[in-house]
Amino acid sequence: MASKISVLGSTGSIGTQTLDVARMHNLEVTALTANSNIRLLELQAREFHPKMVAVLDLGAAAQLKVALSDTNTEVFCGEEGIRMAATEKSCDTVVNSIVGVAGLLPTLEAIKEGKNIALANKETLVAGGSIVMKAVKEHGVKLYPVDSEHSAIFQCLQGCPENSLKKIILTASGGSFFGKKRDELRNVSVKEALSHPNWSMGAKITVDSSTMMNKGLEVIEASWLFDCSDEDIDVVIHRESIIHSMILLKDNAVIAQLGVPDMRIPIQYALTYPERLPSPAAEPDFRDIAGMTFYKPDYDTFTCLTVCRETLRRGGLYPTVANAANEVAVDMFLKEKIKFLDIGDIVADAVSSFSENKTDISLEDILQTDRETRIRIKNKY
Repeated sequence: MASKISVLGSTGSIGTQTLDVARMHNLEVTALTANSNIRLLELQAREFHPKMVAVLDLGAAAQLKVALSDTNTEVFCGEEGIRMAATEKSCDTVVNSIVGVAGLLPTLEAIKEGKNIALANKETLVAGGSIVMKAVKEHGVKLYPVDSEHSAIFQCLQGCPENSLKKIILTASGGSFFGKKRDELRNVSVKEALSHPNWSMGAKITVDSSTMMNKGLEVIEASWLFDCSDEDIDVVIHRESIIHSMILLKDNAVIAQLGVPDMRIPIQYALTYPERLPSPAAEPDFRDIAGMTFYKPDYDTFTCLTVCRETLRRGGLYPTVANAANEVAVDMFLKEKIKFLDIGDIVADAVSSFSENKTDISLEDILQTDRETRIRIKNKY
């Protein structure tokens, strides 16, 4: 069980909910980081008294340093500040909720310093799964999934005999546009894409949910976390988000993890494993649930999911390309520079035009491929 935690991305949705758990169980918070939301970060620092905070934006860090001048909390900035938070000497567990591939380097740095990882940043494993899992093994640390789906799988596997898993079944809400066809999605707005039916999340992950890119990334992440291939992972649409995922065992028995759609449950499990402690999340009342429905994904309409599964089969640097292309495309969509369907088209085009694949991947290979993919897309669009 974690006792001293560093929270990367503390002002975001996962970060604030992590602090809910820390508050309830008196976990010591040794470091906090944010992109630029210094108002909330200052409030968090005053409540939890971390040894340090870090802000990516240099100007915001300067303002925060003045704001916290009456405290003992040190303020750092930039990527070096984030690295310092990830490797803060006294912490035992790093909660990584940074958005995007930017979470990869802090994860690796924390692992090298012997920190356990509570991972909410799926892009870390999508882009760098091979080197991250190798580092976890080499440094003898634990990596606990925070995504509700992967946490559900992890929970379902507890107590199962070794080699008894037949298939992983990831559930998906279907996002904002479940049941829609491509013609109906040509002119959807940013506001519509950000209207998730069940979960309260940041803008990027909410758009990813609406394109089903999020589920594609989760398929890739699951393959690394649970050492399985694309053929061993099914996706099923479950609109109610009560079942967070399931496992099919070799005797065809199914074990599912259920609960209200509240991220504080998987966050807490990652921080308190193997303990089961009282949670700030609500208790489900199944008498109030009218029913649970299940549907097949529409791979023709939601092409991001299709492309992600293809990159998993190809392996190497293909997932890195897909992730980089998606990050750029989602940013352009949120800024209303492209239309909704362009996101999937951009990702598919980036993957289909990529050919310099490798099997023995280094960190520099990943970072270079990520940079080059972003440059190509920005130049093209």
